[in-house]
Amino acid sequence: MGVGSFLRLTRAGFVLAREGAFSLVQPEHLPPLPRAAIRLGRKIQRRRVAKRDQAERLTVALNKLGPSWVKLGQFLATRPDLVGAEVAEGLGSLRDEIPPFPLDEAKEAVRRCLGRPVDVLYASFSAPVAAASIAQVHRATVVAPDGVTRRMAVKVMRPGIRARLDQDLATFFSGARFIERVDRNARRLKPVAVVDRLARSVMLEMDLRLEAAALSEVAENSRNDAGFRVPKVDWQRSDRDVLTLEWIDGIKMSEVAELEAAGHDRKLLAQRLMQIFLRHALRDGFFHADLHQGNLFVDPAGNIVAVDYGIMGRLSRAERRFLAEILYGFIRRDYRRIAEVHREAGYVPARHSIDDFAQALRAIGEPIHGQSARDISMARVLTQLLEVTEMFDMETRTELILLQKTMMVVEGVARSLDPDFDMWAASEPIVADWVARHMGPLGLVDEALAGAEWFRRLVGVLPELGERAGAVTRNIADISRRGFRLDPDTVAQLAEANAKRARPQRWALFIGAAALVGIFVALVN
Repeated sequence: MGVGSFLRLTRAGFVLAREGAFSLVQPEHLPPLPRAAIRLGRKIQRRRVAKRDQAERLTVALNKLGPSWVKLGQFLATRPDLVGAEVAEGLGSLRDEIPPFPLDEAKEAVRRCLGRPVDVLYASFSAPVAAASIAQVHRATVVAPDGVTRRMAVKVMRPGIRARLDQDLATFFSGARFIERVDRNARRLKPVAVVDRLARSVMLEMDLRLEAAALSEVAENSRNDAGFRVPKVDWQRSDRDVLTLEWIDGIKMSEVAELEAAGHDRKLLAQRLMQIFLRHALRDGFFHADLHQGNLFVDPAGNIVAVDYGIMGRLSRAERRFLAEILYGFIRRDYRRIAEVHREAGYVPARHSIDDFAQALRAIGEPIHGQSARDISMARVLTQLLEVTEMFDMETRTELILLQKTMMVVEGVARSLDPDFDMWAASEPIVADWVARHMGPLGLVDEALAGAEWFRRLVGVLPELGERAGAVTRNIADISRRGFRLDPDTVAQLAEANAKRARPQRWALFIGAAALVGIFVALVN
């Protein structure tokens, strides 16, 4: 680990300790080194943090640490399997509290990205109206070729954010690798894999062309969906660091009183939101994974409009079938079928009894039947399902956890609109339609056609596969005769590089073990 990474992680540990984040950890269950770090951290926390709940302490600390740490917190909110349900729920409300950067800097960023001055590209360009850790939004107008002036939203990437994120991600990787070396118990949580997943998520958010592509794909998928629409992208004024799209005139879904005053049917909006989410997840396998109230508007025509497509989720056909059969099984109270679906998907090992698993699923499903809609939570059912499957050695499925987390958020928004919202009744038509289309006679025909297409492609690449197999066989035979040898210069260079890399690692290992392990434990316990 480099000195820079060590110092940045040490600072992070200090901020976490001062804001009381280490109180989330029970030190008596930890090895001696991190236990000592946690106890030391608790001694230096501010007195006023005692008035905050545990999740708030962590969110305050992450906001103080900066954009990369906010992203880390938001990512961990989608991983209750790592941080626990209580902390994940608290992190789910984590919002960027980053001040906007100056208007002149935004205009210069637009000019560099799009190659023309703001005054040429837009008829007007306002001061920032919203700011976040990665980008901020400006209100603008453009004059279309037909002479009509249109209002637009312009999202501009924060200057220097890529270098900052790259540096912090490198620090996260250093810390994660260090933890895996010094804490055997932490290895089961796969800290390096967690950081790698975060890095890939951030990479997608750092290119606004990808967000524009997501907007375009969802718009194409949902073009015939009644009651939902997607803001239109202005591709001529969009690139890697700038995204220009239609300005949405609407009421935020958080403004329940304003929705009612405008004459919108809150019960209908709640039902429509859940059905839109399930339709996108099941039908398209591509869904908006950040559907909190701040990203949802209702336009004057009553359409739901979602914005901010930086975080998206994808499900393969097999995962969609798995989800549909689980939901349909709970709706029909067919617990054995749900257990069989887990077995067929390879999620639960064959050594576990189907009947025992079905019994555990019954313990989840039966309590919800006969209750009022107000007391039933499908998201809670899915959370309990993930807890039960862990008992039966089901490995963590990150794509399903993101789906489950999004469903919890959508359910919360729907219930804020309609406290008596019945998720099961709203979901059944979408799930039943998908099951009928994809698991009935039409579904069998589709699978047969897909299988035939796969076989046709396989036949086409067989000659190339044969040539590659022959080359690999010859190379292995050659190595078996001559042995595997390295050039002496190569060996010397490898040894020298390894020695240089080892010196700072040994120094950091000696000085920083307690702080680094303590930071990770604070975040994932």
